[in-house]
Amino acid sequence: MSDKEETESKELVKIEKLTPNSREVNTIVKVISKSQVRNATGRDYSIHRVADALVGDETGCVYLTLWDDNIDKVNEEATLRITNGYVNLFRGNMRLNIGKYGSFQLLEESPITEVNAENNLSDKRYEQERRGYGGRGYGDRRGYQQRRSYQQRRRY
Repeated sequence: MSDKEETESKELVKIEKLTPNSREVNTIVKVISKSQVRNATGRDYSIHRVADALVGDETGCVYLTLWDDNIDKVNEEATLRITNGYVNLFRGNMRLNIGKYGSFQLLEESPITEVNAENNLSDKRYEQERRGYGGRGYGDRRGYQQRRSYQQRRRY
């Protein structure tokens, strides 16, 4: 095994170790099933094709979101090496994504003999943080109330 292969294999993460905040995910997974293709509207209001593939390893499984051309490249029973993927929450459930900075490669030989479908991380519900608020700001009136009472005290 070369030095490069050795360092790459050390970076591989098992599915059970993924969290809603996982970034730069490098893993090898086997595709268990793939959903029907549906249409979704992007942020730029363009129509995209999207499908979910249930993927996993011996420690667990998670849904992988596939977009547009990637849907046709992935079939059931295929083994994928995902590089620089990330996890996000979609309606409170974890999803593994490739994104524009990540990639996947179809492997000829699979190191995964069986997938633990009992431990589906996408079945667990997570509390989704509100975006853009950072815990304080819009909608949080405590800062407003504190400033207001300080101003009132100063008047007397």
